[in-house]
Amino acid sequence: MDVEKNYDLSFLVSDTERMVLEELGRRLDDEIADGLCDCQDCVLDIAALALNRLKPRYHASLMGTLYAHAAEEGEYAESVRQAVAVAISKVKNNPAHS
Repeated sequence: MDVEKNYDLSFLVSDTERMVLEELGRRLDDEIADGLCDCQDCVLDIAALALNRLKPRYHASLMGTLYAHAAEEGEYAESVRQAVAVAISKVKNNPAHS
């Protein structure tokens, strides 16, 4: 069965991806000013590295959305901030295009 043809997967949301991209967006201008390359390869590498360090969190309902937003200030949010910081440091020291 082709799941993508038979089901509306737009309801399946990665909270981890959303949180990583939001955190990256908050930090990017300052990091670029501090020497981080802002080419697409480097920014995508940062996002991928951070996402790979974190436990995935998905939801597919309105209740899941509410729980996900409640978790944005807790321990998981701190894990996201740390993962993004580590990824930024790695890419800054070893950009993909070098």
